[in-house]
Amino acid sequence: MVAERLQDALKQNAPIDEIWIRSPGGNARAGNEAGKIIRAQGIPTRVPSGWACFSACNFVFMGGPIRYVDDGGYFVVHMFTHLGDKDAVREEIKQGADQAIDLIGDVEQDSALLASEDNDFLIRMGVSRKLLTEVMYQQKAVDDGSHDKSTRRCLTSAEAAKYNVANAQ
Repeated sequence: MVAERLQDALKQNAPIDEIWIRSPGGNARAGNEAGKIIRAQGIPTRVPSGWACFSACNFVFMGGPIRYVDDGGYFVVHMFTHLGDKDAVREEIKQGADQAIDLIGDVEQDSALLASEDNDFLIRMGVSRKLLTEVMYQQKAVDDGSHDKSTRRCLTSAEAAKYNVANAQ
C-alpha cells in the first residue's frame, strides 16, 4: 500500500526537508492517506519544473503544509472515476438489469463518499473547496473514446495560487 511504503521511506531517509513529487496518479483514497501522512510529518512538497503530478498525486502533494509548483511543473486534475474499465462495466450490465442497478447504486454511493472525503481533505489542508467544484469536478471522469482532452486539466500558476494549491513561491 502507498501509505505504508511512504511511511517506510520517510523513516529510512529521515530527516527529509522537502518531497519532490511526480506521478501519473492512482487510487484516490491512497492519495488522500499519503497526503495526511505528509501533513502529519510537516514536510513541504514540490512539483519541480518538467515534472507532472496527476490525479491521486494531487492529494499527496496537497498534504504538504508548504507547497510549491515550480514554473514548468504540471499540476493536472480531473474528476475521479470508479468506471475506468468500461469493458468490465459492460460485462456487468450484460448480466441483466438487476446487476446493472446494483452496480449503479454502488458507484453512486461510493462516489458520494469519495467526494465528501475529498472535500474534507481540502478543508484540512487549507486548499479551497472550490478547486473541486470549479475545476476538478468539471472535467469528464473517463475519455468517451472521442479523445476529448477535457478529462484532464493543468492548473495555471494563477489558479494554483487562487485555490491555495501552491501556497509558496
